[in-house]
Amino acid sequence: MRKILLVETKLHLRQWPNMIFTIGLPLALLLGLGSLPDLAKPNPGMGGERYIDTQLPAQMTLLAVLTLACSVLPAVLVTYREQGVLRRMSTTPVAPGRLLAAQLIINLVVGTVSVFLLVVLGYVVLGAAMPKQFPGFVLVFLLGSAALLALGLVISSIAPTGKSAPGIGSVVMFPLMFVAGMWIPREAMPDALRAVSDYSVAGPFAQALRDTWAGHAPQPLHLIVMAAGLLAFGGIAIRLFRWE
Repeated sequence: MRKILLVETKLHLRQWPNMIFTIGLPLALLLGLGSLPDLAKPNPGMGGERYIDTQLPAQMTLLAVLTLACSVLPAVLVTYREQGVLRRMSTTPVAPGRLLAAQLIINLVVGTVSVFLLVVLGYVVLGAAMPKQFPGFVLVFLLGSAALLALGLVISSIAPTGKSAPGIGSVVMFPLMFVAGMWIPREAMPDALRAVSDYSVAGPFAQALRDTWAGHAPQPLHLIVMAAGLLAFGGIAIRLFRWE
């Protein structure tokens, strides 16, 4: 497992343009949108919270993780399959679970770097709030990110070609962003859409991030949904995994 992680880390570092895009896009959006004066004012519809203190950083965190899960991660594994790398690995003692776990761990580290920069630069440049419930924030980020990355592993398992992987990822990514409140705040959603959001993994992830950023403990239902998503998507990815 250590050898797999070492080799995959080296290969990921060679793909530095993807890493810069994954880290840079949410950060640029945070700093650009956060500089708008209206977003720095207390919002009565959000209980007096400022948009830049909870909603915006939570959504940019979600965007960073979804970009990794639905775009970067599937492209890597599907390309390995097309190039015959996985076929050669199938002759070694490497089990599918270990390879998938390594991909999940490496992308989780990249996501952590992205979120660290979001939090620090948001605070330094915009004066945005730091997560006030920090232990809960760390728990939510790790659990929610792992669940969404496991979904990315499912995409990797079913995508037939490297060219099709981003398309399938987009079909998954944009609806998840919608139900998570990227365009319509969850508070303004109709009851039916809010119910879908509550069980979409992305919705609980975004809401739990907002809660911990504002100093509240994450809701047990949100943690359960994310944990269930991690187990379900991880199991499906291993079951559907193909070496070639």
